[in-house]
Amino acid sequence: MSSPVSPSLKDLPKVNLDLKSELEGFKTVNMKKAETQEKNVLPTAEDVKQERQHSELIQGVESFKTERLKRTNTQEKIVLPNAQDVATEKTQKALLQGVEAFDTGKLKHTETQEKNLLPDKDVVRQEKVHQNLLEGVEHFDKATMKPTQTQEKNPLPDPEAIEQEKEKQNLFAGIENFDTKKLKHTETQEKNPLPTKEAIDEEKKA
Repeated sequence: MSSPVSPSLKDLPKVNLDLKSELEGFKTVNMKKAETQEKNVLPTAEDVKQERQHSELIQGVESFKTERLKRTNTQEKIVLPNAQDVATEKTQKALLQGVEAFDTGKLKHTETQEKNLLPDKDVVRQEKVHQNLLEGVEHFDKATMKPTQTQEKNPLPDPEAIEQEKEKQNLFAGIENFDTKKLKHTETQEKNPLPTKEAIDEEKKA
């Protein structure tokens, strides 16, 4: 078995110059100091209680002694049918026997009659009208049609409607172009009238 050969310098992986310069110039003093905290979450009282019950159950199963078991005998009970069940069973058997032993020679010969009901007068008349209508549509001669011209009518508004539209447009234009500088300055006065002497006396009496 040949000994492993060390790779030559040219076969070694090349490191990026920027990365190499950063690694060479890295100073460990620039690293921030951090403290490692170990956390050990303790179980709750409910977890401890459930674990204890589980352990006691397993111990009880493992340490159970089969000598404490009592011997028992299994009794098989056969439920007999009542009088109604027996009567129903007899009826079904008699029915099946009657079907199986039936003599087809006792059947009477019958003839089947096919009846084709003819339509009444109203149905015949409606069918004729329908057939005549279909024939009229299928054999219609387009040459008998007269040429017609379609006229498109666009009714113009009457003078009253035009006058109302003008008034509406003037109203909108007046609102949009209104100059608020033409408004006069006004002061609002709040008046709180005091009650008269007679009103005070009536209030006291009430």
